[in-house]
Amino acid sequence: MKFSDLNERQLLALAISAEEEDSRIYRDFADTLRGDFPATAELFDKMAQEEDGHRHRLTELYQRKFGEHIPLIRRQDVKGFLVHRPSWITRNIRPEKARQEAALMEIQSRRFYEAAARRTTEAAARQLLNDLAQEEQRHEHAAEEINHQQAAAGELALEREASRRFFVLRFVQPGLAGLMDGSVSTLAPLFAAAFATSSTLATFKVGLAAAVGAGISMGFAEALSDDGKLSGRGTPWLRGLICGLMTTIGGLGHTLPYLIPHFHIATNIAIAVVAVELAVIAWIRKHYMDTALVSAIFQVVVGGVLVFIAGWVIGSG
Repeated sequence: MKFSDLNERQLLALAISAEEEDSRIYRDFADTLRGDFPATAELFDKMAQEEDGHRHRLTELYQRKFGEHIPLIRRQDVKGFLVHRPSWITRNIRPEKARQEAALMEIQSRRFYEAAARRTTEAAARQLLNDLAQEEQRHEHAAEEINHQQAAAGELALEREASRRFFVLRFVQPGLAGLMDGSVSTLAPLFAAAFATSSTLATFKVGLAAAVGAGISMGFAEALSDDGKLSGRGTPWLRGLICGLMTTIGGLGHTLPYLIPHFHIATNIAIAVVAVELAVIAWIRKHYMDTALVSAIFQVVVGGVLVFIAGWVIGSG
C-alpha cells in the first residue's frame, strides 16, 4: 500500500502500531544492554516511556473519532518505510550501534508525523501529529543531552571500555588464537614437505591439508571450550567460526606461494609471507592485548623460527 493511499483512520492506526513497535525495540535494546551498559539501558528505558505516551495520546484521538477497533497496519505494509531488523534477535548489539538505530528511528518518526499532518483535515488530529513531530525532534536533542550528562559523569567512558573489552573477548581473541595457530603450527609440516620433496605441488597439498585440518580442529575446540555465559565471550559457534576461519587463513598464507611451479621462488615468497604474518600477529597483540611490542615480536618470532627450524630439519633429514 502506498502512503498517499492511506486515509485519516489508517494513518492514525499506522502511527499507533509504529509507536508500539518503537517502544518494544527500545525496551529490547535496554534489556540487552542493561547488564554491561546500564547508562545506555537507562536512556532506552526513558525513550520507551516517551513512545508509550505518544501511543496513548494517539489511541485516545483514534477512539474519539473512529471507535474502539484499531486495525493492525504496520510500517512494513506501507511502501517507503524503513524495515527495522527485529530487535529480539540482536543479542550482541553494541551501545553505539543501538544509539545509531534509535536516531534513525526518531528521524523516520518525525518525517512520518510531518507528512501525516499535511494529509489530515481535522484540526485536532493535525495539531496532535504536528506536536508529535516536534516531540520526536526533541527526542533527538534529549538523547544527545542525556549522552552528554552520562559522558560528564564518566559512565560512557566506562561503557566504551567495556565495549572494547567485549570486542576483544568475542572477536579479537578467538581470531588471534586461530591466526597464531594457523601461521605457526602449519610451518613444520609445510616446510618439512617442501625440503623433503622439492615439489611445489606436493608441498601445496600438504599445506592445504594442514591449514584446513587445523581450521576445523581449532574451530571445534574454541566453540566447545566455553559457552560464553559466565565469561562474557559471546556465542560459541561464532567464536568457533572466527577461530576456524582465521586458522585456515593463517595456514593458507604461506601455502599459496607453492602454486608457483618454481620451487626456490615459491619457498622464498613463502618465507616472506611468514615474516609478514608474524609481524601482523605481533601488532595485533600490541594493539588489542596490551602486550609490549618488543615482547610481542620476541614471543611470536621465536616461536615461528623454532617451528620453521623443526620443519626444515625434519624435511632435510
